[in-house]
This record gives sequence, C-alpha cells and structure tokens, in this order.
Amino acid sequence: MEPASKIIKAFGGVKAVCEITGISYPQVCKWRLPRERGGTNGTIPWDSAKKLMNHAKEYGVEVTHEDFFPKEEQAAAE
Repeated sequence: MEPASKIIKAFGGVKAVCEITGISYPQVCKWRLPRERGGTNGTIPWDSAKKLMNHAKEYGVEVTHEDFFPKEEQAAAE
C-alpha cells in the first residue's frame, strides 16, 4: 500500500528500513497491510518516518516529505 511500499523500496527493502528505524521486520511489513488485517493502511508511523527522513537527508536517498503521506491526504491539503 502507498506510501509505505514506495518508501520501503526507496530505502532498499524491509530489512534496510528495520535497520534504520530500529523496529522489527513484522512491524515494517504491517505498514503495507490494510487496517482490517492489522496493518497501517500504508501509513508510516511518525517516529519511523522521522528517522527515515533524517536518514534520507544524510545519505542522499531521493524521497520527499510528500512521499510519506497517502495521496488522499495530499489532495486534502491542497
């Protein structure tokens, strides 16, 4: 689910995201699951998003702040 799938891919996969954020593999995988299945519906928790944004800035990973938000939230903000 977007944006989690896009962010996970940008950082090199679930394992890399786990290393950056310090959270478990199953927790990261839940970001891509719908809420009905115990997931976050593509939403990345703020504490993890913050760590990923800082890592991206430091290591030149090409993501933007907007990449962390679902498209419907972006449209509502415009």
